[in-house]
Amino acid sequence: MSEQKNLSKTYDPKVVEEKWYQHWENSNYFKADADINKPHFSIVMPPPNVTGMLHLGHALDNTLQDILTRYKRMRGFNTLWLPGTDHAGIATQARVEAQLSSEGTSKDELGREKFIEKAWQWKEEYGSTITKQLRKLGTSCDWSRERFTMDEGCSEAVKEVFVRLYNKGLIYQGNYIVNWCPHCETTISDIEVEHVDEDGKLYYIKYLTEDGTDFLTIATTRPETMFGDTAVAVHPEDTRYAHLIGTNLVLPFVNKPIPIIADTYVESEFGTGAVKITPAHDPNDFEMGKRHNLSEVVVIDSKGIMNDNAGMFSGMDRYECRKKVIEELEKQGLLIKADDHGHAVGHCYRCSTVIEPRVSKQWFVKMQPLAEPAIKVVKEGKVKFVPERFSKVYLDWLDNIRDWCISRQLWWGHRIPVWYCQDCDELICTKDEPKVCPKCESTHLEQDKDVLDTWFSSGLWPFSTLGWPQDTKDLQRYYPTSVLVTGRDIIFFWVARMIFTSLEFMGEVPFKEVFIHGLVLDAKGRKMSKSLGNGVDPLEVIEQNGADVLRFMLITGNTPGNDIRFQFERLESARNFANKIWNATRFVLMNLDDYEEGKFTPEYNMSDKWILSRYNSTIKDVTRYLENYELGEAGRKLYDFIWNEFCDWYVELAKARLYNKENTAVRYTAQNVLATVLKGTMELLHPVMPFLTEEIWQVLPHEGETIMLTSWPEENEDLINSEIEEQMNLAMEVIRTIRNLRSEVNVPLGKKADSILITHNEKSFNILMMAKEYIKSLATVDNLEIEIEMKDEPEQSVSAVTKGVEIFLSLKGLVDVEKEKARLNKELDKVNKEIERLDKKLSNEGFIRKAPADVIEKEKEKLVSYGADKDALLGRINSLG
Repeated sequence: MSEQKNLSKTYDPKVVEEKWYQHWENSNYFKADADINKPHFSIVMPPPNVTGMLHLGHALDNTLQDILTRYKRMRGFNTLWLPGTDHAGIATQARVEAQLSSEGTSKDELGREKFIEKAWQWKEEYGSTITKQLRKLGTSCDWSRERFTMDEGCSEAVKEVFVRLYNKGLIYQGNYIVNWCPHCETTISDIEVEHVDEDGKLYYIKYLTEDGTDFLTIATTRPETMFGDTAVAVHPEDTRYAHLIGTNLVLPFVNKPIPIIADTYVESEFGTGAVKITPAHDPNDFEMGKRHNLSEVVVIDSKGIMNDNAGMFSGMDRYECRKKVIEELEKQGLLIKADDHGHAVGHCYRCSTVIEPRVSKQWFVKMQPLAEPAIKVVKEGKVKFVPERFSKVYLDWLDNIRDWCISRQLWWGHRIPVWYCQDCDELICTKDEPKVCPKCESTHLEQDKDVLDTWFSSGLWPFSTLGWPQDTKDLQRYYPTSVLVTGRDIIFFWVARMIFTSLEFMGEVPFKEVFIHGLVLDAKGRKMSKSLGNGVDPLEVIEQNGADVLRFMLITGNTPGNDIRFQFERLESARNFANKIWNATRFVLMNLDDYEEGKFTPEYNMSDKWILSRYNSTIKDVTRYLENYELGEAGRKLYDFIWNEFCDWYVELAKARLYNKENTAVRYTAQNVLATVLKGTMELLHPVMPFLTEEIWQVLPHEGETIMLTSWPEENEDLINSEIEEQMNLAMEVIRTIRNLRSEVNVPLGKKADSILITHNEKSFNILMMAKEYIKSLATVDNLEIEIEMKDEPEQSVSAVTKGVEIFLSLKGLVDVEKEKARLNKELDKVNKEIERLDKKLSNEGFIRKAPADVIEKEKEKLVSYGADKDALLGRINSLG
């Protein structure tokens, strides 16, 4: 047993949290040991960007992971939570370029090699910012195993995977439609495109028939791309245009014939039902172009400037071109009208530039062969989604998978391991830089300039971080990992890629379960963003309230997969909860000064048996909730038990025995139960609120160095007693009812009242007799009579009935009856006036005719409520005689 200590008067999370995290990390409590032959639990952290700052999404995601990790560690598992960061290609390059600009230079002036050196310097200086912030949250990662997607081991894995996939024919180079950012001058993935609703125009333009005698009107939002049109499409069942299918139109400005084709993709109701097809600048047109063997004419270059194919508009910015095209169409009489049209426009997530879909030569992964086994493992239950409904989201995406563009036009990232011979054009794909061309033996070799999509390296995260392609101890012990915790917004882009790469290279799933959580929204249910100014900085929340409070607030009231609203009221509730625990602990400690464990054999009374039953039921429920990823329910259960049952009831019930210094055995039992239940409850709460629980656990009687490594509480089924709980529930309900009666008639807090309890049920009678002292103490009752039959109803009393027990509370000598009657009659007058007012209002035909239905309904509800108030007041007045 530890030496008894004290707690400060008030809970200061800053002092507590800084102290304990440093102690935990310095003591290597987070560290896993691959040599320990115990059941293992492993989890990899979704790597945040090295450019990132901690936001509420990170806070939620890492809190959930930390709860699971701490829980499994206490259950005796050999536990590894592996942290790391992502190199974030576009974001990091943008940061370094901005730094260079402030220094009066640029990446192009430096050259690729010097720029990469600068990027590594930036990473070393700023890349640990977010991992330091994660520590403030309490994350119990094994920081000794921290990884980076561009560290030596991960880079080795990336090259190995690329070369194997290339040699297998699953990586190829080709022209394809991609998301292109003209500002960053690179392709970006679908997840990096942010769609924003914008007000635009829908332009109606005449395309003349080839003989010039007629025209077809097409509707488009992007007239600047018309130079790349290679067809006009209509729906095959649209009778308006059936006779024109197979004929040609003349493309304005370019004056070349383009065919009218039929395709079911066209929506007859949109615009005129005839749409221009630009395969090189629209993903849907690109697919249609493939179906109809249309050519791809690129008209906008990598900087968003019109190229030579735009003729007289060449050299213009795409938006300037749009304006000039519309002016010229009007001059030629080819613009019919321009309607207002709202639509979603894709923007680059990093610089907010409007994305330009564009055909370009890129590297791709063939997805169909990789998707099939990834679909199979989910359908067979080898990978389970929690909640299960997200498996459908995953499967729907993989069923309609397109080849994955993996090349990016950046300098920062994993450079594609492909070299080109400058003499014979041989393509060489190899992990190590070749010295000579294997075909012509030339030494004039040049590496591909592109780097790989960031998702390519993060898709290998579950096994590359454990040492693959080497057969390491960590890989043998911790792969496959136990669970992945991540947000619903990256199921497609990360979860699916980890599954199919792991199946391809490890022959096994990367994790058995995927625990999906929602997004953290603001109080109004909106996504947090800079533009709305509704973001909340978790570091500020931690500074003001503590990490435990933020953690508890984030997980309670939340169910797996659903979004959560950040509300400061809930944060305050969590802070009050922490203070409640702190103050209850201080009270317990003040009464443990002479406590010596094992000094007596506890002799439990009804309240002891009740709290031990509730405690063991709580262990059982919390354990079940954690095993089923219902972390919010676990938090709610602990809140209810600690606040309502332990603090508000048992601590109060124990006071009389604690203050009984003469009967040390009775005092000891109360001390023993308080210390045992409080310590065990802190162990149950530890995964959720690690700092507070460590501080409290250390000052309670305990064994061991840290709560982190103590054993998880095990329920004792023998102590779970539904009969005792039923008995105490009756006693507590009677106490609540007496308290309510006292409150209703304004009995002063310190004054004791006499009470009579009548029950015709012998079982209830016996329970009330056993609980008599509890009722007297907690309901502030002086003389308490408990009877089977009523003898004489007391004068000047109020009454109520609960659970078959009639309760009479005597007011004699406690309340000035006449004064109380006067007060109640005054309230009754106010209520009667409101009832009269509402009656008149609802009888007024003019009001009923003009007022909205919801306003009328609210007035009716008020009338019903005031009626109930009137009945209650009359009842109270009558009870006073």
